[in-house]
Amino acid sequence: MIFADDDIDFSAYMAMTDHDHRLRPASAYIGAVTESLFNPQAPKGARLPFRKMADKLRFRSGEVTIWTGFNGHGKSLLLGQVVLGLVVQREKTCIASMEMSPVATLIRMAKQGEGVPNPSRGFVDAMFCDTGFGQFIWLYDQQGMVNPEKIAAIGAYAKDKRGCCHFVVDSLLKCGMGEDDYNGQKRFVDRLCTLARDSGIHVHLVCHSRKGRDEMTPPGKMDVRGAASITDQVDNVVTVWRNKVKEAAFEVGSGYLPSDPDAQMIISKQRHGEWEGTCNLWFDPRSQQFMEAAGMRPANLLNAALYE
Repeated sequence: MIFADDDIDFSAYMAMTDHDHRLRPASAYIGAVTESLFNPQAPKGARLPFRKMADKLRFRSGEVTIWTGFNGHGKSLLLGQVVLGLVVQREKTCIASMEMSPVATLIRMAKQGEGVPNPSRGFVDAMFCDTGFGQFIWLYDQQGMVNPEKIAAIGAYAKDKRGCCHFVVDSLLKCGMGEDDYNGQKRFVDRLCTLARDSGIHVHLVCHSRKGRDEMTPPGKMDVRGAASITDQVDNVVTVWRNKVKEAAFEVGSGYLPSDPDAQMIISKQRHGEWEGTCNLWFDPRSQQFMEAAGMRPANLLNAALYE
């Protein structure tokens, strides 16, 4: 499920300027308000692939989530596992990774999905065929810098023409702006927020953290590299931190416990949710799968029971 420039007429999506419908009376929203407040079955957003986080963080329609962390700490890796969870929930996702080819992205997801270092042919066929889970995964095939206007147009196209519920942009550094172009970054993130609100798609934007004195302490939401206003504009901020303290202790053979987490997923902002905090995770390097408890073994992530 890959689409490239030749498949897309970007001009229509870059020229969307219809604002005539913006001014509405409160009565126009009464249905949505009552549905959210009084219907316990009302959709609350897609879940993470960890049972202990089922009702703590949801990816709601029309929001933007920043995934941040130090380089090499597993932001994209964890986000790939999250996408597998979205697929099982029948939520179509478009991945625009300008840092990894679609083939490399899917190979890594296949390992995570089956929970093994060498996925079976049967699993790969079931995962990526058009009649299986493959219909829920779309990839934009371009590496390197991409014009920020085009990125927004890709998201609009993915929602309008492919029915995608989620749009992954990996990463901000590849969206055609300099690291010190703070005004450009602010405008771009604002454009993504507008895209999310107007179309209902959930945008996942990968941003690197600024380099600190060391990597032994998790960065905060104010450590996102780039314009300081980036985290102010979005709905959710998730930091992925690799436990370098445990790794250093392991190297010298003392001062660590297997029960200590290998990584942490830190939710430092959730505008429309009630929970902020830290989710400890354990990592299996062979399958590249994150698990929610010490001692757990990698599992087949396409098992729908994991998300109930």
